[in-house]
Amino acid sequence: SREAMLAGGDSGPAIVPGDPDASLLIEAVRYGNPDYEMPPRGKLAAAEISILERWVAMGAPMPAPRPATKDTAPGTEFRWTEEDIELGRDHWAYRPVVAQAPPLNQDGEWARSDVDRFVLAGLEAQGRRPAPDADRSTWLRRVTFDLTGLPPTLAEQRAFEADTHAGAEERVVDRLLESPAFGERWGRHWLDVARYAESSGKEVNVAYPHAWRYRDWVISAFNEDIPYDRFVQMQLAGDLLPANSEHEEANNLVATGYLAIGSKSHATRGRNQFLLDVIDEQIDATTQGLLATTVACARCHDHKFDPIPQSDYYALAGVFASSETRFGAIQANQSRHASKLIELPAGARLPEGSPIPPGIHALSEQSLSRARAQVDAAQEVRSRIPGRGMRNRNRLSAEDQRVIQQGRQAAGRVEVAETLLARFDEAGRPTIDNFVCMGVVEGDPRNVPFLERGEIDQPRELVPRGFPRLLDPGDSKSISSGSGRLELAMWITDERHPLTARVWSNRIWQHLFGRGIVPTPDNFGLSGRPPSNGPLLDHLATRLRRLNWSTKDLLRELVLSRSYAVSSRPADDQARDLNLRDVDLLIHGVMPKRPLQAEAVRDSLLAVSGRLDPSPPIGSAAAFFEGPVPANLVGRVLDASMSSYEAHRSVYLPVMRGALVDDLTTFDFPDPEFVKGERDRTNVATQALFLMNDESVATSADRLAARLVAAERDFRGRMEMAYRLIFGRRPSSYEYRACRDFLQDIDDSIRADDARRLREETPQERRRRIRNRRRGGEATSSAPASPDPEVLGWSTLCQTLFQSSEFRILD
Repeated sequence: SREAMLAGGDSGPAIVPGDPDASLLIEAVRYGNPDYEMPPRGKLAAAEISILERWVAMGAPMPAPRPATKDTAPGTEFRWTEEDIELGRDHWAYRPVVAQAPPLNQDGEWARSDVDRFVLAGLEAQGRRPAPDADRSTWLRRVTFDLTGLPPTLAEQRAFEADTHAGAEERVVDRLLESPAFGERWGRHWLDVARYAESSGKEVNVAYPHAWRYRDWVISAFNEDIPYDRFVQMQLAGDLLPANSEHEEANNLVATGYLAIGSKSHATRGRNQFLLDVIDEQIDATTQGLLATTVACARCHDHKFDPIPQSDYYALAGVFASSETRFGAIQANQSRHASKLIELPAGARLPEGSPIPPGIHALSEQSLSRARAQVDAAQEVRSRIPGRGMRNRNRLSAEDQRVIQQGRQAAGRVEVAETLLARFDEAGRPTIDNFVCMGVVEGDPRNVPFLERGEIDQPRELVPRGFPRLLDPGDSKSISSGSGRLELAMWITDERHPLTARVWSNRIWQHLFGRGIVPTPDNFGLSGRPPSNGPLLDHLATRLRRLNWSTKDLLRELVLSRSYAVSSRPADDQARDLNLRDVDLLIHGVMPKRPLQAEAVRDSLLAVSGRLDPSPPIGSAAAFFEGPVPANLVGRVLDASMSSYEAHRSVYLPVMRGALVDDLTTFDFPDPEFVKGERDRTNVATQALFLMNDESVATSADRLAARLVAAERDFRGRMEMAYRLIFGRRPSSYEYRACRDFLQDIDDSIRADDARRLREETPQERRRRIRNRRRGGEATSSAPASPDPEVLGWSTLCQTLFQSSEFRILD
């Protein structure tokens, strides 16, 4: 409230109306004072800070407060009561999922499935009707990208065109769901939620060289269609689940990497503060990622919107405090918090990793040699100090003090290099030291104290381990022994839980239709947005559970529905009645146009040019780091190791916090610091410039051009092949003419350039060129352009087509 902000706390008022510079709120969001940096997980955008500054300058006007649910005087800390919690359960998201009977539609012919009946009922309630069906080529491109993240091949397009029998769409969908590419596409969706990365981020970016095992497990889990409830249980408590073999046990352990791969501040002073921050991150990943509920907001005070008391936060914190998170960091230099890894069972059928590139191996050995020399030099200086007192040490020369300081820093580098090199033998092959994973195991069971305002030095009474009461009907088992993670996993996946099936069903819908039925997929609480079609959401949640939590089966039903097959182009009479800027167009009966995600853009360029290696690589280019990663070293190491990974799918690219691959960040790859159920969608100049100028795009255009020229002899054949590969359709007669004229212009330009260079050629250069040609030698740099003009022209055309919005947009 405005009154509370004016009253403030121990540091004074939060705002001074009319004076932004004197307001603690503005100081905090500007990040000008390290003691008052808010939000703590990342600075607001400059435009957002400007809005707050203008608001305070205006006098901080606010609407009149709504009647409170209970008496809270200004300056009094807000506390939820049991009555508030009971009332909060009436929120749509916290009510039990109820199986919905399919509605009756006015148009009894349109719907193919119950999903269609719910969608059509929503349209008819608005007096609307669905758009016409998309054509077959559009549907094939749409479903192939949605299920695999790749464009349909020439063979797949021609086979679908030739299959005019009933069930052709079903056969396509079944093929795509069984493709290994399915897990790579849908595994990446989950990795967004899991905030997957291979380093800690924050002030000291510590490498997590074994994180790739969790990535590979996620991809495999989707390909195997592990039931979603089991998928969740393995990630929260895999170490506590029974296993029938050592291989199954290993997968259970790797799955718990979900709780270990989050960002961490390894520079934090104090072990207890570090552990509390890790627990806070795990609570956020669990409740926001799996339940779309922001329980972590209650760390310092009762939740401001949902009736989640601060005590419930510490009840859940006790579960994770009773567990041991093994993230595998060594203590070196500014990395103050070390951790072991989990040893995998010897009988597990998992790879040890990939060999270390010779360049990185040599670089590490050189680093180790230099660091040891500096440590030895420092030790030699110390040996000359009489006694051990600081008084004697201060008498050292400036040079001796510098040597000692270098030795201290070099000791950390010795630890880093030795740890890295121990993971590989003399030939660079991975050793058994690589047969480990990140994850969580049981620790000492304990309850944690309630921390007043979240401050570690203000502990109050111990809070018994438990779950948020808002989401608990009261019949969950109490935690009497162990950490409680297994009970937590079973509670979340209980069929009576109101959120789990709704949240995952909503995420599935979002990835197929561009936006969730609940538009805020990570927040189903009171500050989130309500569902656009509540009965449809409950129908999907019910279907997911009745399909034994099978993601593939629910996907199959959705992509074969008529709702999924509608066009993105409304009928003429519909277009006049629609606001096409609304991204949730399906509620108006039109399929939204969706931009391809970063991975699909890059993978498409590799696929159409014939450069894509569809086999999964072993390990990661980031697996050759250890300890704190200096920013100036990231590029060198990745450049030395990327050659083994750059032709593979983008899901296998390294994800180092603070050093993401440009190919991905240009097209809105999410920040792996946070749970990210929905990516940003931008359309900015850097994306167009990337497709115009990036070397990888030019290489793909060259390879595709050579492929076209080699495969087809005539212009029309090459044109159809290019359009099918890039756009998934045949070109129109207008496009034939436009591209023919374009190629002619390119040919004329090449000829003119060659003629100009010949005119400017000196007699000596001409004689040298002729002599080289007679000898079969290479042309000199001053000779006319050597690439085949035909390939060069088609390459220019291909890169121009890549720049088209149609290449990056899914209709």
